[in-house]
Amino acid sequence: MKILFLLFPLLLLLVQGAAGEKGRGEMGEITCWRKQGFCAWRSCPRGTHVVGICSPAWLGCLWWS
Repeated sequence: MKILFLLFPLLLLLVQGAAGEKGRGEMGEITCWRKQGFCAWRSCPRGTHVVGICSPAWLGCLWWS
């Protein structure tokens, strides 16, 4: 019964952190597209550089000019 007092705050922190992930990813993607970039999985291809983060695993990339 004592462990419930420890598990409940942990559960609330996990739910709160998961709720904010979607909004942050969408804003990053919008910013990337505004800079004429694209989203790439985990790393930008050769000849591009990072201009933002689309979501936790996706980076916003832009071709070198």
